[in-house]
Amino acid sequence: MAAQSTGSGTGRTAATPLQRLRGFDTTAAIAVGGVLGALARYALSVLIPHGTHAFPWSTFLINAVGCALIGVLMALLLEAPKPHRLLRPFFGVGVLGGFTTFSTYAVDSLGLFRDGAAATGLAYLFGTLAAALVAVWLGAHLTRLVLHAYPRGPAERARNDHLKDHQDDHRPGTG
Repeated sequence: MAAQSTGSGTGRTAATPLQRLRGFDTTAAIAVGGVLGALARYALSVLIPHGTHAFPWSTFLINAVGCALIGVLMALLLEAPKPHRLLRPFFGVGVLGGFTTFSTYAVDSLGLFRDGAAATGLAYLFGTLAAALVAVWLGAHLTRLVLHAYPRGPAERARNDHLKDHQDDHRPGTG
């Protein structure tokens, strides 16, 4: 079905029903993923509650695990020959966006400082940041190692075998 002219003289055409639906399915994927991620976060916060002056372990774990998973997701999407266009919106923006929580991290930090637990607040503030950065790197790095250790098809296996055969060519003292 051909797009119809808008008649506005801009030379642009009106979006077809399929084009309008394409935007909706992305929004729906994000919304459904967000609900699932938020429910998982809530469940974990109920399983691991924390008191007023205590280190907020549930939020710390939620954010560290979420960062590791975004590292895994990004490595998978970058290595995939042609990932489905809704994978990143559903898992990255939706599930992991709903699961991780910067706002609770900020409120928990502020609460610890306000309640006189400055040492715990500092440990939480900087510990979460360090754990998040390490987790995203580790998730991506380990995923790439696994993907390259277990090639999927004959072309990728042949490429890996070729790379292994020539590794010795680049080591000092091997010729």
